[in-house]
Amino acid sequence: MAELKDIYAARVAEGAIRPDPAQEAVLPELERICVDLARPVPKPGFFGRRKPPEPVQGLYLWGGVGTGKSMLMDLFVAAVPVPKRRVHFHAFMQEIQSGLHEARKRGVDDAIVPVADAIAAEVRLLAFDEMQITDITDAMIVGRLFERLFAAGVVVVTTSNRPPEDLYKDGLNRALFVPFINEIKARLRVWEIQGETDYRQGRMAGAAVYFTPADAEARAALDAIWADLTQLGANDPVKGLHLRVKGRMVDLPRFHNGVARVSFWDLCGQPLGPADYLAVADAVRVLILEDVPQLAEGNFNQAKRFVTLVDALYEAKVRLVMSAAALPEDLYTLGTGSFEFERTASRLREMQGAGWGG
Repeated sequence: MAELKDIYAARVAEGAIRPDPAQEAVLPELERICVDLARPVPKPGFFGRRKPPEPVQGLYLWGGVGTGKSMLMDLFVAAVPVPKRRVHFHAFMQEIQSGLHEARKRGVDDAIVPVADAIAAEVRLLAFDEMQITDITDAMIVGRLFERLFAAGVVVVTTSNRPPEDLYKDGLNRALFVPFINEIKARLRVWEIQGETDYRQGRMAGAAVYFTPADAEARAALDAIWADLTQLGANDPVKGLHLRVKGRMVDLPRFHNGVARVSFWDLCGQPLGPADYLAVADAVRVLILEDVPQLAEGNFNQAKRFVTLVDALYEAKVRLVMSAAALPEDLYTLGTGSFEFERTASRLREMQGAGWGG
């Protein structure tokens, strides 16, 4: 089995990735987990019973967007020779909530037990993208869920944009969540990756992020930004991100490495509201929004949703890249709501600044 440092060096040599000392420093941490997981699992004893092996200490890799966390996870997961699953943390918790609901319908006393045991029976490694806790329901169950997964020998490797101490920061009843933070620190080695290629402070600093008109030239520019930020090739498969918000599904058709790419109609042509846009702003760090049309009374509802979306992105300091039919000040000039849109236009201008989102 090739070592991760050799795989990384080969990717650099072929020009697929850029060399980065901060990324290279993480490779030994990921390699030690690979090596441990590659060891054979001890066979059951004479009576057919054995305690699950104590799992190797996992990794909590955190840092700014664009530091290469997801790319390193790509290399790591591909190299690990055991049953594994890689999933966005938000999507994983949605699955857990659905599993708990089904278990309760069957009359199970402690729904977490069958849900956690089913996961442990299928995988030895859980690899999460973007660990973050914003929902009180999730906050109240993750402690017991992960305690049982760890006890079953499941290894966890996760990325996050924030240190463990900032998970569920200022959340309701946060004191009940603190034991989970302590468990994370005990079971996962915490590593901050401090690269120099942050999307917002590196690659995108001073770069154009607003393109008008929304024509073929603008699409080509967005294609280039998407490729640079995600490090995906033209033929690489792209998964979407599906967020469940109050029983509704909010679909982001293209998502990778903290970057989502959607059309105006994907988000503003659907009956979505503030809670949906807050969930989007919480799940992504860069949003590429395509084909924003001229706004007027004829598409007033879509325009209102666009305003709400921009507000959510603005408050969350999400980097916005977009193509539109006109400049911000000219997007909505006539009809009901045009005066109120001036604030949105101002925010769109501010969000184009080189230091935005830093």
